Amino acid sequence: MAGRTIHITKFDMDRLLKLIEGVRLTPKYSKFNLDLLEKELYRGILVDPTNVPKDVITMNSTVSVTDTESGEKMTYTLVFPSAANISENKLSILAPLGMALLGYRKGDTFEWHVPSGIRKLKVAEIIYQPEAAGDYSS
Repeated sequence: MAGRTIHITKFDMDRLLKLIEGVRLTPKYSKFNLDLLEKELYRGILVDPTNVPKDVITMNSTVSVTDTESGEKMTYTLVFPSAANISENKLSILAPLGMALLGYRKGDTFEWHVPSGIRKLKVAEIIYQPEAAGDYSS
């Protein structure tokens, strides 16, 4: 996450900060990861929803990522925890991979820490981005 600048709408910023505050004291989520996400949000560039670059992963975006070593392709929709359902490929923003995806662009490569080590993933495609589709309230 560190070292990159994300583009975020005020609408998503407000919802994400409220979410972080609401779960901060629960043992379910890593304080370290929540702090990282919050730091990234505050470092981000606030943009009007109509000005979000179309190749940026935002909330409720559906993206395809590829494991650069195995070639495995995965598709996820980045959602708020209440909508998360991994069997439907709906990935919570509070999951480590969800946090990692936010703000990356098509073609970007990033590392994701998993229990067995580090996976290197590449954003292959932004299949759907709400702002690009004219949906500014999801």
